[in-house]
Amino acid sequence: MTVPAPMEALLAAELPEGSGWQYEPKWDGFRCLAQRDGDKAELISKNGKPLGRYFPEVLEVIASINRERFLLDGELIIPVGDALSFDALQLRLHPAESRVRKLAAATPAEIMLFDLLSLGGDDFADQPLSKRRSALETIVEALNEPKLKLSPATTDRDTALEWLERSGGALDGVIAKRLDQPYKSGERAMVKVKPERTADCVVGGFRYAEKKPVVGSLLLGLYDDQGLLDHVGFTSAMPADERERLTADLEKLIQPPGFTGSAPGGPSRWRTERTAQWQPLKPVLVVEVKYDQVTSRRFRHGTALLRWRPDKDPKQCTFDQLKPELRPSQLKEIFGS
Repeated sequence: MTVPAPMEALLAAELPEGSGWQYEPKWDGFRCLAQRDGDKAELISKNGKPLGRYFPEVLEVIASINRERFLLDGELIIPVGDALSFDALQLRLHPAESRVRKLAAATPAEIMLFDLLSLGGDDFADQPLSKRRSALETIVEALNEPKLKLSPATTDRDTALEWLERSGGALDGVIAKRLDQPYKSGERAMVKVKPERTADCVVGGFRYAEKKPVVGSLLLGLYDDQGLLDHVGFTSAMPADERERLTADLEKLIQPPGFTGSAPGGPSRWRTERTAQWQPLKPVLVVEVKYDQVTSRRFRHGTALLRWRPDKDPKQCTFDQLKPELRPSQLKEIFGS
């Protein structure tokens, strides 16, 4: 059975309105197509790479399903304690099978299913989403397998907006799909909206640009419970025509140690001698940034610089302002399942 590319989403500022839309949570995990073709079971990543060896416990479940042929679309997630852990997912991408097996036993993964492409000899990809969803609900209920979850869905936009508002780190936003639309493999035929999350951060240091003696990125920090300033990420979204002036202002504030808790990393093969050396600053500057996700108390990606906050006391820039991950009990409250 040939595995198609998964259907993709376009990023939008707002959820679409009107009738005919289905809204679903966008889980913060690994996108995955789960396939069974006779005796062969596979987990396939978004870019077509096999994932089965990294998630053997999920692969075993897929192989044990009493259906000879099927193709499901979903997201791999790992609950750790009373939270969902993206770090635990990343740790699975390890070359040693023994290590993978140990992690699978300690932190077993699950797959959150949200679409059905084929079952037996029936091709559901050409069917409208309303029929695919109905069939998927029937299958998941009949299988009654704890590692196979059915992702919540609603046609009520207000409910979806509540999901978006309360999503926290466990979710990456909300997806909107047309109920009358077939599965469009490889096309951006869905709409994705991410919650806008902002944080006020202390500028604890900066790095020079690679080719010019001007600031390339600001290094961001937040104070922990012990009053130590931890490095949490960076922003490089400064206007080009302001960098020389900003560099002069920053150089006046160079003063060790900059970060008093966790500090920026050292040199790597991706950095030149200049960019590896960060300059510590007196912790007096505050910026408001927009971020997407937090992993291990750090912004997972670069942030967008929204504005400077001269009105903000740097000591107010703490981890408390980051939206924490929702616990499974809270997810049940929000999604009703």
